[in-house]
Amino acid sequence: MRAVTIRDQELHLLEHPDPEPGTGEVLVRVRAAGLNGADMLQRRGFYPAPPGSPQDIPGLELAGEVAALGPGAERWGEGDRVMGIVGGGGQAELAVVHERVLMPVPDGLDWIEAGGLPEVFTTAHDAVFTQAGLMAGERLLVHGGAGGVGTAAIQLGRASGARCFATVRNADLREAVADFGATVIAPEGFGDHGPFDVILELVGAPNLADNVNALAIDGRITVIGIGAGATAELNLGALMAKRGSIHGSTLRARPLEEKALTARAMERSVLPFFESGAVRVPVAANYPLDQAAEAYERFTAGGKLGKVVLEIGA
Repeated sequence: MRAVTIRDQELHLLEHPDPEPGTGEVLVRVRAAGLNGADMLQRRGFYPAPPGSPQDIPGLELAGEVAALGPGAERWGEGDRVMGIVGGGGQAELAVVHERVLMPVPDGLDWIEAGGLPEVFTTAHDAVFTQAGLMAGERLLVHGGAGGVGTAAIQLGRASGARCFATVRNADLREAVADFGATVIAPEGFGDHGPFDVILELVGAPNLADNVNALAIDGRITVIGIGAGATAELNLGALMAKRGSIHGSTLRARPLEEKALTARAMERSVLPFFESGAVRVPVAANYPLDQAAEAYERFTAGGKLGKVVLEIGA
């Protein structure tokens, strides 16, 4: 099989032996694989894949057809359209995935959309609903609303009956983000629009103090992005006064059991929104596998709204 391969922080399209599914695993013929910030970090040597995942083939999400079943795998049949998150190896023509972390591709979604769905929507749902417990009628603030997780969180919040707000630094993208169902505000002075019941932090430590000040009583902050910095001072008195809580979360290194739980939560609470048309996967650009380097350049250039996706196979 061919796969995007990292060598000395450069991307190459190289031949690899076809993987074989083990017990409970499925071999997926990959049709599309979304790019994510973790791929950019892995390329630079800062975010290695967890044990058991390919260390030199990036890719945290994929969509494709079941090509073969390993011993004991029985949840899927050959030819089924599936998608899911993986620890790595998604940007390849073939990938081995445990059957329990795969989900069905909703009817009506093409491969490009399906390839850009699992990582951002699983991350957004887990952070906003499982971790922070957002409920209908509450106020949600998403920092970094133009990114893949940001647009997913806005759509899920709106579809679930929350009132959504989002900070977007790029003024050219604010109108498009608002179309997803958020009141879009500049990052500066966002606290003036509070209080917020749930704040999804995708930017990092510089927002921490203002996040706490902008919390409603019993408000929750979930931190899943620290690109702008990981360290800040925290006024514990302010947090106590709000009876607030701060959660931190990552998805990639979780054990199989926990990843399987996120997949079942997606099937139960998120995929029906795709089937009804209430949410969608915004795609900024897609590239064939042999243009992976160009796809990575598009991702890092910024100024995009939605996913960058590699199209793999016919």
